[in-house]
Amino acid sequence: MQPADSGAPVSGPVPHWPLPPWRAIIAFGLVSLTADMVYEGARSITGPLLAGLGATALVVGLVTGAGEGIALVFRLLFGPLADRTRRYWTLTIAGYAMTAVCVPLLAVAPFAGGAGLALAVLLILAERAGKAVRSPAKSALLAYAAGAVGRGKGMAVHKLLDQLGAFAGPLLVAAAVAATSAIWPAMALLALPGAVAMALLVWLRRRVPDPGVYETGGTTAAPSAAPSAMRLPRNFYLFAASAGATSAGLVTFGVIAFHLTEAGLVPLAAVPLVYAGAMLAEAAAALATGWAYDRRGAGVLLALPVLVALVPGLAFSPGLWAVLAGVAVWGIATGIQDSTVKALVADLVPAEQRATAYGVFAAIQGGAALAGGALAGGLYGRTPVLVAAVGALQLTALVLLAVALRTRTTPR
Repeated sequence: MQPADSGAPVSGPVPHWPLPPWRAIIAFGLVSLTADMVYEGARSITGPLLAGLGATALVVGLVTGAGEGIALVFRLLFGPLADRTRRYWTLTIAGYAMTAVCVPLLAVAPFAGGAGLALAVLLILAERAGKAVRSPAKSALLAYAAGAVGRGKGMAVHKLLDQLGAFAGPLLVAAAVAATSAIWPAMALLALPGAVAMALLVWLRRRVPDPGVYETGGTTAAPSAAPSAMRLPRNFYLFAASAGATSAGLVTFGVIAFHLTEAGLVPLAAVPLVYAGAMLAEAAAALATGWAYDRRGAGVLLALPVLVALVPGLAFSPGLWAVLAGVAVWGIATGIQDSTVKALVADLVPAEQRATAYGVFAAIQGGAALAGGALAGGLYGRTPVLVAAVGALQLTALVLLAVALRTRTTPR
């Protein structure tokens, strides 16, 4: 059997799977679990970290929004690259390596004097670029294995493991901040799960060199001309536009964390704990909607714009319990967006264009996330205006999603 990175098609019958598909999904999930400890641990404290280096709410909103934008928009480059070259594993490993290196280096920022804020911003954006490098390729690899067990369920189980890491990472950061009264030791500590993630990923690459064996037909296709984004189905673009409107309205946790500390609602060490709770809500939502997707269909996604519309009114209120409720709703919405949404993308396009589709889809989301970060940061303190703006965006998202589902055709 030739690995997917070799560019050579596999000839003849495939005698057996290198790993049963559920084991491959769980292995992918363990990679995501340990990697999420790294970048979600950092993400849980990004707002206070930047504020401690002199950033305002607008700067926090712009940086976190730009980071999400980079993580999504740059996939427009790396998705087609993955489909064209078939170097899914190479791009996946490179992207994870960027995260494993950039996050621990944030420990240096407080000691960089006047350049500390600029260094932190650069590292945050570079880490998010790593997400863009790996995500289309990793999602395409995972989609092969998940297709063998039910794409909604497979994506949901992977997301559950992913979110366990997103829960554990902030807890680790919270413990380190509480013990040291500083953020930088927590960033340095995240080098450990980063190293574990890289070791797991290399092992999985050796065990499953070509996940195309899980798909009917037995292999990933050989490289060909670059897949054309313009040939993707019309309802894919409608769905992507809907997701873009949703992303624009889903405020970043960086701005919510800024509000938690600036309003004096929780001490600094408790901010990662709040984020960890959101990650649990995200995991539960991904698992529940993934199973519902396989049993009931894509109509389950109609709940997403409604949930997003609820977030700003709760998350930026002056009361702690309302903010915590807003964070929980934010976590549920993010879980649906990061898991079940990806299952529908895979079902809307041909297998040989999945990485391209993930790249185009994420680019649309990324541009919207950048605008949304600026929107939330710029309107911080003017909650009624923000609530109205997000409500209008979500009404648009709901209409576009309904039209996309109404005209849906699944590729064969």
